[in-house]
Amino acid sequence: MMRTRPLKVALLGCGVVGSEVARIMTTTADDLAARIGAPVELAGIAVRRAGRVRPGVPEHLITTDAEALVNRGDIDVVVEVVGGIEPSKSLILSAFKRGASVVSANKALLAKDGTELHAAAAEAGVDLYYEAAVAGAIPLLRPLRESLAGDKVNRVLGIVNGTTNFILDKMDTTGAGYSEALEEATALGYAEADPTADVEGFDAAAKAAILAGIAFHTKVTAADVYREGITEVTAADIASAKEMGCVVKLLAICERAAHGESVTARVHPAMIPLSHPLASVREAYNAVFVEAEAAGRLMFYGPGAGGSPTASAVLGDLVAVCRNKLAGAPGPGDSVYTRLPAKPMDEVVTRYHVSLDVDDRAGVLAQVASVFAEHGVSIDTVRQQGRDGDASLVVVTHRATDAALSATVDKLRALDSVRDVASIMRVEGE
Repeated sequence: MMRTRPLKVALLGCGVVGSEVARIMTTTADDLAARIGAPVELAGIAVRRAGRVRPGVPEHLITTDAEALVNRGDIDVVVEVVGGIEPSKSLILSAFKRGASVVSANKALLAKDGTELHAAAAEAGVDLYYEAAVAGAIPLLRPLRESLAGDKVNRVLGIVNGTTNFILDKMDTTGAGYSEALEEATALGYAEADPTADVEGFDAAAKAAILAGIAFHTKVTAADVYREGITEVTAADIASAKEMGCVVKLLAICERAAHGESVTARVHPAMIPLSHPLASVREAYNAVFVEAEAAGRLMFYGPGAGGSPTASAVLGDLVAVCRNKLAGAPGPGDSVYTRLPAKPMDEVVTRYHVSLDVDDRAGVLAQVASVFAEHGVSIDTVRQQGRDGDASLVVVTHRATDAALSATVDKLRALDSVRDVASIMRVEGE
């Protein structure tokens, strides 16, 4: 039998995602009620500025007093799609104190203060769900937390930012430079007016922290994630990748150490072979590749951003927490029992693609090779092209630590025969 008293929902934020959440809640109310077992009622929508036209959003629900809305005694669930650290964090903590569960899409806050928020939710006996914080509509966090709960996840490798994937894809398929590709992404609405969070890797790093924490059952914050953006990726890098049968992607990589004593989380551009499943992820799509001991390799793919895809993930969480409310118990909470430390980037082992501008004369290759050998960095392949007294030398290494590669590059820069270290890029996915 369906409960007649509705579960009341407070919506914080009514931008691209929030307005779509409000629209779906009002147009599919009967279906949501049937799936949950009780009606759900949108009780109020908090916004920063009133008076703006919001098509499809009930105007009588709009308020600028988010704190008063959250602290109403009849609110069962708070949906937070405002973003940022404050006032979102304070509003979420207030919701917990009032006994309300929370659904959030706030990756920055969860990557910074997720452990504190989970502890507050557990103390209050309520839920904190945030599927929409990573990879938009793609069901990813719940499979990691629940479907793979009996397995051991060793690696998560993914494209988790649609803006950067669009830019790199355009550079690869059209030959455009970074600035041209960014301009197109902005014109199409894939990039914000200030794209820094995307192109410098901050967005992906926050998502990597969340993924690593869930996958490895340990505390990982954004500060633990090594981060590089795509602003230094050039058309020459893209061309070099093509010559190797690779494509350049901005990857979020989370790994458990071979002996299980630590984890690493990093975000940076990397060359991956065309044979890898992630190589075919085009335009603004996201994909995440999960490697688990029993399940093997799993891939999750789909639209990673946008109003409708993100709202889909929010509504999925809303249904889950409402069902838990009716059942009288919260769902699975935070699991950080392993307490594994985050390994610094200097100790991470990977392959490298190093492009050098050198003098075109005898003995230079041997000189460069000796520097790699001196620092214990083994060379896999070398490609050299000469032109008018100058030469381009491309070295692809076997696996080495970041520290060893950095020392090698410092020594190379000191050589008279090396005019410039044109680019350094990691090679992943093999």
